Amino acid sequence: MEKVNFFTSELFHENAEKTFLIHENKIKKLLPEADIQHVGSSAIPDSVTKGDLDIQVRVSAEQFSKAVELLSNLYERNDESVKTDTFRAFKDDTSNPPLGIQLTVIDSEFDFFWKFREVLLANNKYRDAYDKLKKEYEAKSMDDYREAKDIFFQRLMETPEFKKYDK
Repeated sequence: MEKVNFFTSELFHENAEKTFLIHENKIKKLLPEADIQHVGSSAIPDSVTKGDLDIQVRVSAEQFSKAVELLSNLYERNDESVKTDTFRAFKDDTSNPPLGIQLTVIDSEFDFFWKFREVLLANNKYRDAYDKLKKEYEAKSMDDYREAKDIFFQRLMETPEFKKYDK
């Protein structure tokens, strides 16, 4: 059973930001029209993190197939993740910090990572609740943590703070 461990983001924030800029530059060269966002806990100062870096690459529906092809040349496909006509996940476990890339079609059902970041940045009560959830799962099952995290984010999507980002 894979266990999850968390750290304070201040240990990772500077390195995560540097690594984000490196990958943002690589991706922009391949996909100049893409909107590239640093998302996940490493994008939220003073939060608790697993110590990884998440990047959301947002493209138009017309660009999606080409973006999948181009990103597949740079990164490993994350076959454990969901795969749809509007979402693909990639990873680079050798990156420092380890890297997850979420490719989404703009305004599709999976175009929410940046919204979560914005809500957590603007609302201490949600950020504190998410950090508390993480601490409850310290050294416990990664699968159980992911299930609890999914429930947390489903509830967050129902808040007025999140809905203001919907069209």
